[in-house]
Amino acid sequence: MYRVFVIEDDEAIRRLLCMDLSIAGYEPVPAGDGQEALKMILQGERFDVALVDVMLPGVNGFELMEPLKARGIPVIYLTAKNDLESKLTGLTSGAEDYIVKPFEVMELLVRMEKVLARHGGGGVLTFADLTVCVEERTVLKGGRPIVLKPLEFDLLLFFLRNQNIALSREKILTEVWGLDFYGESRTIDIHVSQLRKKTGLSIVSIPRVGYRLETV
Repeated sequence: MYRVFVIEDDEAIRRLLCMDLSIAGYEPVPAGDGQEALKMILQGERFDVALVDVMLPGVNGFELMEPLKARGIPVIYLTAKNDLESKLTGLTSGAEDYIVKPFEVMELLVRMEKVLARHGGGGVLTFADLTVCVEERTVLKGGRPIVLKPLEFDLLLFFLRNQNIALSREKILTEVWGLDFYGESRTIDIHVSQLRKKTGLSIVSIPRVGYRLETV
């Protein structure tokens, strides 16, 4: 399971982010200010990605960049600072992304997933009786290997990283098959059916929309 470091001083936003991340299958770890976050970083806690507010009391988000980079933790800034100078400061200092508040949770999850994919974060994902080794592209069910076709594996990862979220067929095609796919969108139905049989996952159909992986 991916560990997401949520560094946000606004308690309401911090709690909402952590709740949304938990629903989506991530393990959020909150910090309410820059000093608390810095202490956790220096103590060597492991995180797969950090969501960092810029305007933090004590130590601001930009000042946290170097210690986060030193630990190999990719950074996504979430901030109300919409001016060009702040964006350039964040991105040129090494941030993977810079998202201006307010934002849609789905947008954040998609961007975060791309960052995690680039960095190979969370090398092992677990869900129910499944163990997924991302880099090796192997899947164990109850400790026994199961064989997935390449697109089935990519589809599995996409569902695991977007648990309890309604995903349209168009979204699935774009993120799993790629923007250059021009085939029939119903091909998803075939792959989802096979994925259900092989993994036992509760992937429910949503009429006129697509699919959702439900947590048990």
